[in-house]
Amino acid sequence: MERYDIIGAEKSSGRIIIRSLSLPLLLFILLLFSKQTEAQSNILSDLNSPIIFKGNDSIAYRDPAILFHKDVFHLFYTLVRSENGLIYSYTACSTSKDLKHWSPAKIITAKDQNLNFSSPGNIIRFKDEWILNLQTYPRPGLGVKDKTTYGSADARIFIMRSKDLENWSAPELLKVKGADVKEADMGRMIDPYIVEDKDEKGKWWCFYKQNGVSMSYTYDFKNWTFCCHTESGENVTVLTENNAYILFHSPHNGIAIKRSTDLKHWKDWGDLVVLGQRQWNWAKGRISAGTVVNLTENPTIGKYLMFFHGSGPRTEQEGDFDKNASLGIAWSDDLLHWDWPGKAAK
Repeated sequence: MERYDIIGAEKSSGRIIIRSLSLPLLLFILLLFSKQTEAQSNILSDLNSPIIFKGNDSIAYRDPAILFHKDVFHLFYTLVRSENGLIYSYTACSTSKDLKHWSPAKIITAKDQNLNFSSPGNIIRFKDEWILNLQTYPRPGLGVKDKTTYGSADARIFIMRSKDLENWSAPELLKVKGADVKEADMGRMIDPYIVEDKDEKGKWWCFYKQNGVSMSYTYDFKNWTFCCHTESGENVTVLTENNAYILFHSPHNGIAIKRSTDLKHWKDWGDLVVLGQRQWNWAKGRISAGTVVNLTENPTIGKYLMFFHGSGPRTEQEGDFDKNASLGIAWSDDLLHWDWPGKAAK
């Protein structure tokens, strides 16, 4: 049988020496590579719509957070719904293996308008457990006929812990201003996001919406030190790449990006990301809360994925805040140019 070598070529004295590779093995490798390439293209190209969860007149899906673990997407998000004339916010989770078929929403926080645990930021692995960060968004007594109302000054940020991504502990307050600062004196804060320091392993930063975006750090998730703040919108996500922090945030509309190497000096990067908003009636009011995960080295995805929420057709101030908000998906090779299901080719 003829033998070929594609993988095992070596150079010696200007010549190529071929190490034997049987034809059946070569065909198997080529077939495996072909199937990986096909899977990478199909999982995204098989999506028929950018909408993952569609809101309606009584439900809003907002503030996505994503974890990809053992080939499963764990999507956490704010679920807002009307119940007996009142509006409640929850943190919920759904899972998927293909981004197309999702499990039903599993609510993991309590029903309480005085708390309204919501806006999960991200999920990180710390020692032998998972940590999910989220906020409270108190709106006591809010009814479906009331005008759009935002969370009160009592909003704070918390974490929940899990061993298995299924069962979660009771929320724990993050005293990000320091142990000596009383909860009542911490000030309104929402939209947490936690990321490990790019230079010091074991040092964790919490970004949260207060005075732009504020930053505090910890080594044990119990004792915190306040650092600084910078100008920013809400719903921050932070990636660490190429010796830089890449920060995604939401201004009045769209998703903007900043970069920094030291967390103190930030520069805007790229254009405002609005995706297909002009064509999307469901997101005409606002596109916001973009969270990004780097799966460029994953053979079945090979992209950055962005999950976001869009509301509309009315603006949030006009009423599409606690209803008609939907979760969507887009992807990119470079964080600057984005594609999505149904995007028209140029």
